[in-house]
Amino acid sequence: MTIRRVRYIIFLRDVLILSVSAFGGPQAHIAMFLDMLVKKRAYLSETDLIELFALCQILPGPTSTQTITALGYKIGGSKLAYLTLLVWALPAVLLMMAAALTVDVFNDQNISLEFLRYVQPMAVGIVAYSAYRISSSVVSSTEGYLLMAFAAVCSFYLRSPYAFPVLLLLGGFITAFKYKQQPESEKLPLNINWTHFITWAAVLSVAGIFGTFFNFLPVKIFENFYRNGSLIFGGGQVLIPLFFTELVEFKEWLTSEEFISGYALVQAVPGPTFSFAAYLGALIMSDWGMGGQILGGLLAAAGIFLPGTFLIFFVSKFWEDIKRYRMIKASLEGINAVSSGLVIAATLYLLEPIPISGTNYGLILGTFGTLFFTKIPAPFVIFSGLIMGFVIS
Repeated sequence: MTIRRVRYIIFLRDVLILSVSAFGGPQAHIAMFLDMLVKKRAYLSETDLIELFALCQILPGPTSTQTITALGYKIGGSKLAYLTLLVWALPAVLLMMAAALTVDVFNDQNISLEFLRYVQPMAVGIVAYSAYRISSSVVSSTEGYLLMAFAAVCSFYLRSPYAFPVLLLLGGFITAFKYKQQPESEKLPLNINWTHFITWAAVLSVAGIFGTFFNFLPVKIFENFYRNGSLIFGGGQVLIPLFFTELVEFKEWLTSEEFISGYALVQAVPGPTFSFAAYLGALIMSDWGMGGQILGGLLAAAGIFLPGTFLIFFVSKFWEDIKRYRMIKASLEGINAVSSGLVIAATLYLLEPIPISGTNYGLILGTFGTLFFTKIPAPFVIFSGLIMGFVIS
């Protein structure tokens, strides 16, 4: 077995460990990526990871999924990248499909989901800790702190997924004028491969045509999730209001109770938050039997994950060449600062739906303090919340 193949196997094993232990969405995932991929394995530098994370936030799609898939692409090309996507997403997708298959049983047996009530405040504590870690790592100048604060305030009050890429681009534009402070480096001609962009556009067009003219539910599911996956900025939390409006209120494919139950369950599932799509797809196909539900879950998962994957493959190919330009290097300071501000705003945004109680705020502060003062991994903190919920419920 070649050294390269051994390295690929070790990388995929690391991805699998992350996929079954990473809770809390992209802002929490990035802290675990820093520990596993940067500090432990040194696949890339901390700055490179933060820059890649910021690049993925500019693009539509699941941020943490794009980040780890792009790393697989950088290490081993397209084949390793698609394996990375599969290993990273499949555990969460299977868990959420299983949740969809059993949600009717929960309802029939009157089994309460109260045991999940401690997971959400703990997730907020994890996100808050991620905000601290990221901001302390990449923000060091006065302009950076001002941009971080500006981005946090704007993204919190604007509440639009389109605010994320606009703020990131604005931050990069502002610090780009500091390009003279950057050392000169050799500029290479850009060699853009349009294959993945054309693939993304072709699938979007074909799915749209078939979804419009053929009244076949599996096709409509794939088209719906692929289209939304091509438009969603800002992470998994953006899925909730968008899909609730379209799938529950407009198309009436799901009841509000089914939707909310799935949202509660996805808080306790590791891996990408976009796996929520597998739950929705499976429930939409509930009249087709178990086989139909599995098909619906897989189609929804493919639809939500593929657009962002195609786009990050397209952009990451020439990202290293673009970074050689001094103005681009300077712009990364602003992008990183704004990215930190968005994580801070996400903490405040996720805090709002948490019921005001001493227990919840104690869990948030306790989670933050545990991660700050100890080396206890975040998954163990979450599992302790699940156990506590079971015992008290």
